[in-house]
Amino acid sequence: MLLFRSPKLTVATAVLLLAIPAFAAPPADPLDAVMTRMDQAAASFKGLTADIRKTTHTDVLNVDDAQSGTITVKRAKPGDTRIRIDFTEPAKQSVAIGGGKAVSYTPSNNEAQEVDLGKRRGLVDQFMLLGFGSNAADLKSAYTVTLGGPDKVNGEAATRLLLIPKDKDVLAQVKQCELWISEKGITLQQKFHTGGKDYVVSTYSRMNLNPAIADKDVKLDLPKGVKINVLK
Repeated sequence: MLLFRSPKLTVATAVLLLAIPAFAAPPADPLDAVMTRMDQAAASFKGLTADIRKTTHTDVLNVDDAQSGTITVKRAKPGDTRIRIDFTEPAKQSVAIGGGKAVSYTPSNNEAQEVDLGKRRGLVDQFMLLGFGSNAADLKSAYTVTLGGPDKVNGEAATRLLLIPKDKDVLAQVKQCELWISEKGITLQQKFHTGGKDYVVSTYSRMNLNPAIADKDVKLDLPKGVKINVLK
């Protein structure tokens, strides 16, 4: 009977009860939400094809060197990701990373450069984390990650992350990294600050996730007679 005699108390109690869930279940942390999307994408990631545009900015000369082409990524197994990039503009150049080495071929002079990544494996692995199919735990172990905020890349909604390398050898080459992560948890853009106001930014578009990719699609078959410069 007391309940019916005190309508104001009943309304107040109802409002209080409705408010409880808001305090008991606060909105998810935005950074954690991005990391969760990355983990979900990493769990099913096998590879992708996309268009790539890479711009290298040299501040002292106020020069932007841009290259565009296509990229193919294949994750054969955890810790074994193969990449091939075929630049078509402004000049043809192909780059393949995998199998413990990186090879770059320029048709115009029929020359190739080869780098053994064995001694640099730790550095390579850390940079590969900034690509595709990386999970949150590995990323956080190698970088201090903070939230940059919402943004757009080629009109697609994204969240920008700021990363500072923890390893001093990586930090000597890259002072800060930025990643733009899509709503699907995939990297849409990367920016590497290499010192001063110099940077390299790579933007990806027309992505095709998890297509059938053969091993030959991420290999670089050099033509006969090519001059190979082995870099140490």
